[in-house]
Amino acid sequence: MQSTDIIHEEPGLLYYKISTCMNKIICSGALFYSLKTKRFLFLHRTKGKTKNLWGLVGGTNEGIETPWEGLQREITEEIGNLSGIKKTIPLETFISSDNHFSFHTYLCVVDNEFIPELNNEHDGYAWVTFGKWPKPLHHGLSNTLRSKTNQKKLDTVIRLVDIISQTDS
Repeated sequence: MQSTDIIHEEPGLLYYKISTCMNKIICSGALFYSLKTKRFLFLHRTKGKTKNLWGLVGGTNEGIETPWEGLQREITEEIGNLSGIKKTIPLETFISSDNHFSFHTYLCVVDNEFIPELNNEHDGYAWVTFGKWPKPLHHGLSNTLRSKTNQKKLDTVIRLVDIISQTDS
């Protein structure tokens, strides 16, 4: 699909800007981790094609948002204030084989578990230990969490965050 805009006009001449709309879908999600309990936050979805599945805080970026900006907006919309986040660490970027979809997953580290202020997209939450993920889990998230590479990466990042937080205390 192409769109054209006139960018300059002269007598008898029009200059057009031609842009191609690829309709890419860019999403961002946060896996919250509590330093105190060593547990992760999951939300239970109530809407759309992910209804009745457990997933992360997150969703589709709007307009020209960067993945980081989209993540911040989604956190505020879905669970309230994000002032308690100590560190945010990029974990994974999944890109579909046709390059039209990407999902940016971040680890958001907080000192303590909290009760999220859920919006109407969710009807429940759970703080769970590593590997004890709630079921049924969102399909894409399930693939991410079952990946041996991602498990090792997450384990390494969590150990580093725990060490750093102990030295900060």
